[in-house]
Amino acid sequence: MVPVVSIVGKSKAGKTTLLEGLVAELKRRGYRVATIKHSPEGFELDRPGKDSWRHARAGSDAVLISSPQKLALIKPMDHDAAIEEILPLIGEDFDIVLTEGFSRDSAPKIEVHRKGLKEGLLLPPRELFAIVSDEPLEADVPQFRWEDIAAVASLIEERLIANRPAADTTSP
Repeated sequence: MVPVVSIVGKSKAGKTTLLEGLVAELKRRGYRVATIKHSPEGFELDRPGKDSWRHARAGSDAVLISSPQKLALIKPMDHDAAIEEILPLIGEDFDIVLTEGFSRDSAPKIEVHRKGLKEGLLLPPRELFAIVSDEPLEADVPQFRWEDIAAVASLIEERLIANRPAADTTSP
């Protein structure tokens, strides 16, 4: 299974900024990276009047849009999907999956913290893989400053990517 790291934190803490930096750094190192964004408020991908919207409105239980450049699946959900439900849709073609959100899932979590926001962390330190913050915190987990993106990427690389079992390339 592809290793997963979730970037978590309070609203406006900088989760997307950290994720962008990690994607760029891990890509620079030659890794294949996938990302998943959790959107508890919901979102709209297909617009009224477009063919995919018309397919769904006609009663299709799932709509997949395919082009030479992109692939998108639109499937109504009756619950908030866990990472484990989403990973099979992504496949195994990646070295690491970075998620934004999913603070309640079991994947290792890096919390983004800003001292300018409300006091305290979103999660207890014992649930965290690391912290990225603009101030030192009382927590017994690796802590990084914002400018240390390469060090955060190295932690992910050393503890998750490098420890991934090699794919079995022998044929039966």
